[in-house]
Amino acid sequence: MRRLHDIAITLLLLSCAVAFTPRRAQAADRPPPAGAPTLSFSACQLQQARQLQAVSGECGYLLVPEDRSHTGGRSVRLFVARIPAVNRQRAPDPVFVLAGGPGMGASDFYTSAATAFARIGRDRDIILVDQRGTGKSQALQCEIDEQSLPTEVDRCLTQLSAQADLRQYTTSVAVRDLDAVRSALGYRQINLYGISYGTRVAQHYARRYPQQTRALILDGVVSPQMILGPALALDAQAALNRVFARCQQEPACQQRFGDVQQSLQLLRSRLQHQPVTVSVADPLSGKPEDLQVSEQALALLLRLASYSSSTAALLPLTVHLAAQDQQFAPLAGQLLLTTRSVTDVMAYGMHNSVVCAEDVPRFGAHVDKAALAATYLGSSQVEALQTLCAHWPRGIVDEGFNQPLKGDWPVLLLSGSADPVTPPQYAREAAVQLRQAIQIVLPDQGHGQLGAPCMDRIMADFLQRATQAEQLAQLDRSCLDKVKPAPFFLSLTGAAP
Repeated sequence: MRRLHDIAITLLLLSCAVAFTPRRAQAADRPPPAGAPTLSFSACQLQQARQLQAVSGECGYLLVPEDRSHTGGRSVRLFVARIPAVNRQRAPDPVFVLAGGPGMGASDFYTSAATAFARIGRDRDIILVDQRGTGKSQALQCEIDEQSLPTEVDRCLTQLSAQADLRQYTTSVAVRDLDAVRSALGYRQINLYGISYGTRVAQHYARRYPQQTRALILDGVVSPQMILGPALALDAQAALNRVFARCQQEPACQQRFGDVQQSLQLLRSRLQHQPVTVSVADPLSGKPEDLQVSEQALALLLRLASYSSSTAALLPLTVHLAAQDQQFAPLAGQLLLTTRSVTDVMAYGMHNSVVCAEDVPRFGAHVDKAALAATYLGSSQVEALQTLCAHWPRGIVDEGFNQPLKGDWPVLLLSGSADPVTPPQYAREAAVQLRQAIQIVLPDQGHGQLGAPCMDRIMADFLQRATQAEQLAQLDRSCLDKVKPAPFFLSLTGAAP
């Protein structure tokens, strides 16, 4: 029997993995500057988990120092993939794709999102760099059971410290790796697309390398001033409230489920006193599996399902069936599918190195435990992070890292009004001193707008217009006016007609 607990802190709801299949060697088509590290490619395929999708490209590794402050130490093998532009007359500035987490590799993310970059890829190379400590860049894999946290942290530290200096796996170090890749590939300037935590990386790259930055697309924006942690439960609760309020405002949903908040409170109370063991068919293999559904497991489902309107569309139904009809199988099935979507692609050691250096030391008075206690997540995540980081080595953080980013780069900021992690106000904070910032907020959408209809065209058009302010101001966003959230499921057979 599998026991599920809340392992998600700043995770993206994406299911993907990568397989590297080397073929005949092929040289890069741009010579690197004299003295720069070299990077040679071989033809390869990036393979999505369960063989659902494959992306052809060129793959290789770049050796960089783990600690740049002295020579002769360990190196890190950065996994780099390039998806060459389709057109022969390609633009000279590629797009570097940065994943979220922290802890997900860019190549893992891209394989499930490749179609959204197809228009950009007509004219520009797509570059994927698995951030050090993630994906195929010597991933720092070490799961920690929160039920025995101090002991588990010590075990994880012993395991990972034998192979890595955990202080060297922060954003401030990672942006130097990105520029090393840029230099090795011979690009003068680059564009950056970042999602969630990846927006933090993109902004810090622009801060450190302003001349090498052409334009930024920030999706699910983490502003430099933002502290990941203290407001997570509050933002998650606000997003869930919005989902349930929308159900109340739609006659068919309200008539079918009544007060979903009331059903949720009933369900949470029952699970708090007595978790339920459910036998459910694995959504992918069909094999039966026993799951223990606890209040913590329910909270995990609520948070992960809130990331997307398509998964949030199931919540009123699964909550109602469990609370009112004692039918837990649909809820358990959704829980199994969503947790599997994130656990296989996250490098928790790298995640800890980032948050324990960049966020937890700044918690201080920002933690309002009374407010957190009123949410379905409570204060357990904040407390777990504080306990974990009391043991974890403090990594490198550049001076001015948390200051607002200031500059003239064209920046496209994408937000969903029902985002449980990075609601639109964080994008507004990030844009305060960005003089060519355009913010787009999609109503009732969750975390990450990459898959919204016609967003691929808007991003490609934005990059085409980026060098001319007057053209940038004319960016046509009207195709997004018809974007609507996924309709609520009224039964297990689907949504209302």
